[in-house]
Amino acid sequence: MRHVWTIGALADDDRGPVIEGPSVLFEISEVSRDDPIIERYGDADRLELYCRKFSEDEIVAPFKYSYGARINGQLRWAADLLRAKPYSKSAWISLTTPGEPHDSVPCLVGLAFRIRDEALLMTATFRSQNAFTSYLNYVPLAEVHTAMARALKLRAGPMRVFVDVPHLYLADSSKALRVMWPSSPRPP
Repeated sequence: MRHVWTIGALADDDRGPVIEGPSVLFEISEVSRDDPIIERYGDADRLELYCRKFSEDEIVAPFKYSYGARINGQLRWAADLLRAKPYSKSAWISLTTPGEPHDSVPCLVGLAFRIRDEALLMTATFRSQNAFTSYLNYVPLAEVHTAMARALKLRAGPMRVFVDVPHLYLADSSKALRVMWPSSPRPP
């Protein structure tokens, strides 16, 4: 969030004005539902809804697509590839469908899996991501990562995340400020 807040620029979005930051690549060593920041500022009901979006093949309202349907059918292919070629850099799965309606193009567009140093690394590539609610994606993605590592009898290594357009909605700015600087004065 600080990346977007400190060096982002104002832009428009279908859901209102945003601050857009420059593209970013980072690595997360561990994601947990028990993270103190998620426990304090997160929304447990929304997190469960997102976990369903990632695990179920059916579309979960209010979403327009299911990550579960886009991911689950391809994980076996990626695992089989890595079993056959543990050194491979080709275990990429795409989550987009050519010609799909523009309002159904997912924010998460691809996942990559690699085995390095006896661990499964995963890279998640987002075309766009709300920095304030990104944990709603990271927790279920960590579950996908762990399940894939377990299927390959490996430990889950770090998760890399690339976001082409990280952003914050101006409507969320006061809540985002409370997370970024919890001791700062609260806006009215």
